Amino acid sequence: MTTVLLALGLVLVIEGLVLALLPDRLDQILEQLAEIPVEARRMLGLLAMTLGGTFAWLVHWISG
Repeated sequence: MTTVLLALGLVLVIEGLVLALLPDRLDQILEQLAEIPVEARRMLGLLAMTLGGTFAWLVHWISG
């Protein structure tokens, strides 16, 4: 459970950094994302989830 809370905290830090440091650029990024077809966005999301889960599992496995 501690690992999940740590991961959630890190996600919030990264999200906060983007919003705090690049608010104008974020608008441009969101406009560009809107131009990508829905299925492509879905596949990107699934790919990101798969890579993130695999990375987390590998780190957990390596750390013993």
